Amino acid sequence: MTTDRIEVQRIIRATPAAIFKVLADPQGHVAIDSSGMLMSATGDPVTKAGDSFVVHMDRESLNDYPLGLYDVTVTIKTFEQDREIAWTILGQIRPQIGHVYGYRLEPHEEGTLATSYYDWSEIDQTWRDANIFPVVPESALRATLGILARQVQPPQEPRPPKSD
Repeated sequence: MTTDRIEVQRIIRATPAAIFKVLADPQGHVAIDSSGMLMSATGDPVTKAGDSFVVHMDRESLNDYPLGLYDVTVTIKTFEQDREIAWTILGQIRPQIGHVYGYRLEPHEEGTLATSYYDWSEIDQTWRDANIFPVVPESALRATLGILARQVQPPQEPRPPKSD
């Protein structure tokens, strides 16, 4: 059985608002990226569906396609303040790919249950036939959640060493 979507979850010891603030900010995208492809971003924090910003990319970190340095436009598809944000990537290649990245945030007794998802169910048939999905593996989504947690939650108290 195959799927066209990956979802990973993590409880983050921060409020949905604190997490959403990072996810709505172009610089936040760069700061939490675990793939190494996002080099910098240009634009203001997004406030609604349809907003966009530019991300300056380098595919070298994936070592799969020699694209060199390039820019993509991140266009927000879903914007529910402090609850969900999702976007698609618009680049120079044609046809456009059509994959979607996003986060759902749910209050939790320990902070926020953050769900990161990557959906390529509506990609153009050209890219489906190329058999290159998922471009970003589940482990990268999981690592990005870890980096996001590090950005927003308070530091942990040092733990005493385990005694043998």
